[in-house]
Amino acid sequence: MVLGVAEKPMRILQVMRAPVGGLFRHVADLTRALSARGHSIGLIVDTLANDGQTESRLAELEPHAALGIHRYPMPRVLGRGDLTTPFAVSGLARRLDIDIMHGHGAKGGFYARLAKLAGARAEIFYTPHGGVLHFDPRGMSGRLFHALERRLMGFTNTIIFESAFAGEAYSRLIAAPSCRSAIIHNGLVDTEFEPVTIRPDAADFVFVGELRALKGIFPLVEALAPLKRPDGTPATLVMAGDGPDRAELETRLEQAGLTKRVTLLGSRPAREAFAQARCAVVPSLAESLPYIVLEAAAAGLPVITTGVGGIPEIFGPYAQRLIPAGDPEALRAAMGAVLAAPDAAIADMQLLRARVSEHFSVGRMTEAIAGLYRGDPHKDPNRLHRV
Repeated sequence: MVLGVAEKPMRILQVMRAPVGGLFRHVADLTRALSARGHSIGLIVDTLANDGQTESRLAELEPHAALGIHRYPMPRVLGRGDLTTPFAVSGLARRLDIDIMHGHGAKGGFYARLAKLAGARAEIFYTPHGGVLHFDPRGMSGRLFHALERRLMGFTNTIIFESAFAGEAYSRLIAAPSCRSAIIHNGLVDTEFEPVTIRPDAADFVFVGELRALKGIFPLVEALAPLKRPDGTPATLVMAGDGPDRAELETRLEQAGLTKRVTLLGSRPAREAFAQARCAVVPSLAESLPYIVLEAAAAGLPVITTGVGGIPEIFGPYAQRLIPAGDPEALRAAMGAVLAAPDAAIADMQLLRARVSEHFSVGRMTEAIAGLYRGDPHKDPNRLHRV
């Protein structure tokens, strides 16, 4: 994609902390797409939160980051870097003659807006990606960061929420935005809509995500234990991912006698895991707008998931299929229905897949964000609007 006749090239800094999870996926997709449109992109990341995959992830983005990848200390909560990095970011923005600085997540948004306070001339955009919304408003950290959010709103030109749910949560926990605000859903690239080829020895269900209680892994174990196929054989599950509750998960699988029915793959690419099962299960207890639901539907898998966060926005007119969070019986019933009527589940998947293809593409996401960067009014009020 190249710039349109009326589209002026922009110089844009994307600011985030660590290149992990859905936040990084969003920034990476946006960086590639904006670069392809002819804009010059730079990245600012943390020097303190590197893991084994950090450098390879960033190296993949280097060809799309004409303004470079810049590293500064960004402590996870509070630390010395909070006193120095905003001034460094502000100076970098001036040296690179940046038009737009877009902070992602709690710390990315913090630094982008403090850089404005420190003298950066760029327009400031901010996407929370959950971030500050995950802090308990009753705790000391929550009170501190929510108070900072309210103070920094005056240095923010636009807040972009990835779901209406996130916008509503922000207004409830912090304040209704006093600056321009918009909802722009995350999107997938075209290749993700190619159906995966399911292996002949595929399991019945697949879970892809972090192995922690918030992702609903323990209700999933409880739901699976008595579940059988129509022929009376036990249902099977593969789980791709790792996380802080893996040891507890392994203990519960052993206690439930499920070690031969559940395969723990470790961290794997989502599409690789999708090929190993016939239905995706996303039993989360809380979410914003999870990529894994979009990815599974695009790959051609039926999806069983909960009605939390922005997931109903993904399902739209099909939201009646969603189940309550933390309810093993409802989860078991939904899984049993897929086993009993796989053709009906595939038909439902095709409807959801068509909806995801129409409303959740990287092209649509990028055009909406670029329009905000340009200051253009958006033509689709259902896609982008005041929160």
